[in-house]
Amino acid sequence: MKTILVTGGTGYIGSHTTVELIQAGYQVIILDNLYNSSREVLKRIQAITGVLPKFYEKDLLDPAALQMVFKENAIDAVIHFAGYKAVGESVEIPLTYYQNNIAGSLNLYEAMKEAGCRKLVFSSSATVYGNPQSVPIREDFPLSTTNPYGTTKLFNERILEDLCISDPSWSVLLLRYFNPIGAHPSGLIGETPNGIPNNLVPYIAQVATGKREFLRVWGNDYDTVDGTGVRDYIHVVDLAQGHLKALEYAFSHTGAETVNLGTGNGYSVLQVKNAFEKACGKEIPYQIMERRPGDIAICYADTAKAKKLLGWNARYGIDEMCRDSWNFQSKNPNGIEKAQ
Repeated sequence: MKTILVTGGTGYIGSHTTVELIQAGYQVIILDNLYNSSREVLKRIQAITGVLPKFYEKDLLDPAALQMVFKENAIDAVIHFAGYKAVGESVEIPLTYYQNNIAGSLNLYEAMKEAGCRKLVFSSSATVYGNPQSVPIREDFPLSTTNPYGTTKLFNERILEDLCISDPSWSVLLLRYFNPIGAHPSGLIGETPNGIPNNLVPYIAQVATGKREFLRVWGNDYDTVDGTGVRDYIHVVDLAQGHLKALEYAFSHTGAETVNLGTGNGYSVLQVKNAFEKACGKEIPYQIMERRPGDIAICYADTAKAKKLLGWNARYGIDEMCRDSWNFQSKNPNGIEKAQ
């Protein structure tokens, strides 16, 4: 049985990936500082899988703690999710983001190197494409960023590519996510944002439960199906299963590979709103606002490489994504930490 270290494993994507790993027969160790999550998630993972993962409440900015984790366990590979992730916040406190997301990651890579663990799946983002000139977006498109969060992802990609050049025994998968939504079908784990949600579906869900008065739609004059922005939304369970495929690839190959994880389809803001109304049986009030600076009309992935390289394909559509999001939100109106 292979042992996988999952950094940020109690977070939204990390917890779903941990569930898929356990169900696929891996032994999972979670390292998380619980900055944006809760210990309760561990119990939820156990309720779904029957297994309570080994857990370290540690921070990547503590090199000694990382070295201890690798000394105490024979770790075969790492899936690295841990990091700050709010775009707007990253603009306000860039030094905090660079310190946490880059310095912390460097500590992890050093600890892996010392331990002889050279297989890594890295949680990157489609934000590294900046404002792409065309769609669908391929992995070989020019890279640029529009905020410090995206820059930390791009810097990590460059660091890992350089690492693989310097030592060809490393195997690194750089997974560029598009827009993860949804939740585990059990309703036990899902997205629990702090404060006002930055992302569309958690915000819609809070409107549906009465926490928010209405949905703000930023612009309705784009050249799209209904004038609202179009994005590639992917079910978090599909995304988690993409990590398992990436892990399998890492165990049989070396070098660095960059792969988009999306559906290859775009849904507009109003299409997502309509799908959520169908899922929850309620009307979602909304107001049209001015366009936000920097927003683009359409963004969705070219998924050909994921299919060819990893044998992975997203299975769920927007109706299933909204259904599972509502199932989680309705069962956990205050999020996981305060759930009854």
